[in-house]
Amino acid sequence: MTEARANDLALALAGLPLAARLRRIRQAFEGKLVFTTSLGLEDQVLTHLIFREGLDIEVATLDTGRLFPETYALWADTEMHYGRRIRGFAPDRIAIERLLDDQGINGFRLSPEARKACCHVRKVEPLRRVLAGAEGWLTGLRASQSTQRQGTGVLGFEPEFGLWKINPLFDQTRETLADLAGRWSVPVNPLHAEGYLSIGCQPCTRAIQPGEDERAGRWWWEADARRECGLHLAAASPAPDESRRA
Repeated sequence: MTEARANDLALALAGLPLAARLRRIRQAFEGKLVFTTSLGLEDQVLTHLIFREGLDIEVATLDTGRLFPETYALWADTEMHYGRRIRGFAPDRIAIERLLDDQGINGFRLSPEARKACCHVRKVEPLRRVLAGAEGWLTGLRASQSTQRQGTGVLGFEPEFGLWKINPLFDQTRETLADLAGRWSVPVNPLHAEGYLSIGCQPCTRAIQPGEDERAGRWWWEADARRECGLHLAAASPAPDESRRA
């Protein structure tokens, strides 16, 4: 995928409905495509479309070991509903043991640095294994999810992982996706109805309060409103430096 082709593709994708977007994405890339799902509303809609359209896109999730019971139940229900497997990737055992030795079972609350260290072991490093050998990485990011994500576009080069990052839902609203999920009978996490709009690890997620943005319940004890886990730290660049891809 050259820079010029990527720019043309981004323009084309912006004008397509979701199912057609995904088909066009699969056609545009010759290599392996991976979609990472957190099993949230956005990701469940994308999973539905990938499975319904029979697209050659691997669907994977990060099993941090600290997810809600409802999330694990939804994972099983989704596989049963579609008759397809969602690949799970767990953290490295030795890295987890070292983390626990260093900060204790809930040491991530001690400081932002400790929390980021936990996220790195449980999410970032497993993601590198998920994306190994892939040309493109599909996510459920939306520009309206939070202030930090306002700059999210449909396509850009991700230098951290050395591949193209594709956000098919970049211009969608939560209300639109909730409507689609209902009409298509997509399995969703029951915690959404209890105010958990963005769901991650159980000890790091709370229900949001009226007036808060969708991701306010993630790592709520930290003062920095730009908090992220390390998977999506910045908008991907639309113009990759070819030397970084070698």
